[in-house]
Amino acid sequence: MDLDETPPPMHYPENTGAGRPLYRLHQVGERDDGTVAYAVYGAPEMADDDISRITEERGYARRFSASPEAPRQVDSSGEAS
Repeated sequence: MDLDETPPPMHYPENTGAGRPLYRLHQVGERDDGTVAYAVYGAPEMADDDISRITEERGYARRFSASPEAPRQVDSSGEAS
């Protein structure tokens, strides 16, 4: 997924038509300058501890020179909160 310097969507795909998202944003890797290096999606019911374990095993923070962060909520104007 190309983010084009925009915050990643909370759900992917954003609209499945089924009324339930297929994947939920669990973690975002941010660089020192605030840009998003990676986004980690998983099943909505997946535990945060499992997400952390998997991303550590895969070395995302190291590979992308980023810090793992919890996703920020984005309001209707596109501003992160």
